[in-house]
Amino acid sequence: MSTSTQQSTLVARSGGRTSGETGAYPADLSLGVTYARDDAYATLAQMTYLRDQGSASLRDAESILRDLEHGQDALLLSSGMAASVAVFQALPAGSRVVVPEIMYFGLTRWLREFGGVQGLDVVEVPNGDLDALRDAVNAAPTALVWLETPANPTWLVADVAASAEIAHDAGAVVAVDNTVATPVHTQPLELGADLVMHSCTKYLNGHDDVVAGALVTADSDAPLWQRIRLQRQLGGAVPDAWSTYLLVRGLRTLVARMRWASASALTIAEHFADHPAIERVAYPGLATDPGHAVAARQMRGGFSGMLSLFVRGDVEPSLGVARGTRLFLRATSLGGTASLVEHRFTFEGPRSRSPRNMLRLSIGLEDPADLVADLEQAIEGARVR
Repeated sequence: MSTSTQQSTLVARSGGRTSGETGAYPADLSLGVTYARDDAYATLAQMTYLRDQGSASLRDAESILRDLEHGQDALLLSSGMAASVAVFQALPAGSRVVVPEIMYFGLTRWLREFGGVQGLDVVEVPNGDLDALRDAVNAAPTALVWLETPANPTWLVADVAASAEIAHDAGAVVAVDNTVATPVHTQPLELGADLVMHSCTKYLNGHDDVVAGALVTADSDAPLWQRIRLQRQLGGAVPDAWSTYLLVRGLRTLVARMRWASASALTIAEHFADHPAIERVAYPGLATDPGHAVAARQMRGGFSGMLSLFVRGDVEPSLGVARGTRLFLRATSLGGTASLVEHRFTFEGPRSRSPRNMLRLSIGLEDPADLVADLEQAIEGARVR
């Protein structure tokens, strides 16, 4: 399933499963938590308990994600954070992990608060700096290299193939947060990564009504994967049947949604690239973006729907623009049908690493001309100079 056409077919069919008794499509939703055995006390469809094997819709979603990422196996978990943390918790105590300086704030905070408690030695390196990565993994035995590309919220780009080669030469496993790019635009396993993580809450579901996470592996027999699988079973971070049913619903339109959002984001980024009220635009689809060359090499069919505007001035002008929007919803999260604007520095609080004048935009499915007009009137209303 290497072409976008094949991806479209895969997600549109959503596994193609129908209900056995009625033939209904989509298949009926089952909310059962436990599963009966037959007279010989044998399981039906190898399912015994929701926490252990999940639901039928969970299996559907895992199968689709496995195929989209060209992996051997996939696991759904109760949130993107649950999926991320499961990887770190499955490592042996004392493991050394190398992570980027800029990545999703929730994971940064978890590593600060609980990394040491988990016995992890956490080393940060500048995003996309291959020399710094090489020095870090060669300085001491390293268990895991975590990448996020494009990195939330400044959309810095990491070279997955080059990073994986460096990490593997040092004996480290490579995991990539592919939430923003999605498998529509980037397939990290084909670039050499060992694991892929998704916050399914975002683009994969795409309708702002599901919280879930996913992991996909290139090797289902890898010891770390087996520990992650056991971690999910015993830790209980299994999404409920309704959430996975909605996730499969959302996946059916993933390719179409990503194509529209990515094309719209590029239109908006180009419009504001030389705007007098905007200091700069962070978007890897722009030829002037520092990560464009790498992004153009490892991303296909677009650069996702996320960009950030750096408004001239400090906190107040950027907040003024956010307050003045009429179409953009002032809210956190990303990847839904409605466009969102967020002042990340305010949201993250005093320990935030986000620039004080930066607005993060999640571009939805509205007409891009309407979104440009909304931002223009908000900039004018905020009197940004």
